[in-house]
Amino acid sequence: MNVQIREIFLDDLASLWEVAYRNPNAEWTKWNGPYFKDVLPTRREFLEKVGPTDFVHNQFKNIIIVNKQIVGMVSAYYEDGELKRWLDVGIVIYSTENWQKGIGKKALKLWIDHIFSIVSLPHVGLTTWSGNLRMIRLAKRLDLEKEAQIKKVRFWQGKYWDSIKYGILREDWVK
Repeated sequence: MNVQIREIFLDDLASLWEVAYRNPNAEWTKWNGPYFKDVLPTRREFLEKVGPTDFVHNQFKNIIIVNKQIVGMVSAYYEDGELKRWLDVGIVIYSTENWQKGIGKKALKLWIDHIFSIVSLPHVGLTTWSGNLRMIRLAKRLDLEKEAQIKKVRFWQGKYWDSIKYGILREDWVK
């Protein structure tokens, strides 16, 4: 399976919206920080505002492509805002048909390689929640180290969940 990541272009936005946001009840929304209750953009909002300003040519957002089709996205963001010393990465595979196929592992490996090539930070992190067992397994498969577990701080479906932080140092990643 040929998994690639690349920057997002204006021509990608319509396809990306279809795959990612067309169904506001898509299964991925129940796992990707569902406790934040993010509102998905309408097609018009995404094509005219959100996509061009937040996604296109954004060095911290890439699409995942398999067999010339957009299947997901990788991202990065600074936990510490403008200080830009603490970077976390994220990944989402939109369709359940593409889950459990190794796409996430290949894409996230490519993404972390890329992130370390464009930033001079010594550490990259990944934060998830205790209910997202697939993300926990993915972090472990990539040899990310569990660095913190903050007990019962994420409330979802009437229950408190832990926030779990993984990370890796540059020198350990290149090994």
